[in-house]
Amino acid sequence: MRITLIRHPAPLIPQGICYGRLDVAVDPSAGEQMVSRLVADPRLRGAGRVWTSPALRCRGLADAIALFQAVPLSVDHRLWEVDFGAWEGRPWEAIPRADLDRWAASVLTFAPPGGESGAELIARIRDFHGELRRDQQDCVVVSHGGPLKVLEALLLSKPIDLLAAAPAIGSVTDVICQA
Repeated sequence: MRITLIRHPAPLIPQGICYGRLDVAVDPSAGEQMVSRLVADPRLRGAGRVWTSPALRCRGLADAIALFQAVPLSVDHRLWEVDFGAWEGRPWEAIPRADLDRWAASVLTFAPPGGESGAELIARIRDFHGELRRDQQDCVVVSHGGPLKVLEALLLSKPIDLLAAAPAIGSVTDVICQA
């Protein structure tokens, strides 16, 4: 089973702003370039479905790939980025340092006010991973750094490290899984 993981194009948001569930649009030029580069990418041929986060920054690319490849598109809320709650839309530097330190010290259990913990992110991606395993179908997944990092680790049966670097914006990663 081949799963192609794609992180969305560059969002249209200033550097240094916390965004996870914040539904920001894609930078138009970045989105157009990525669509042009990927819709006919031979690595995507043979995919039976395109899965995507509901976020605007994922949907445009996923819609284009599904249309070009003539495969079903499935919008799945489990693929949303981590929910930063009250931190969403705020400059990272405006979030109290003590809160950021508590988060980094306990990323699995700490949740920003009104947000979700790392364990909650892992649980929903683990559920999505189970569905992919049951389907046993080559597919494309368009999502965000956090979910893709967790999904890749699950697909490869590797430990999940929520503090590891996320895949780069606009990156494409092929994962070949044994049945």
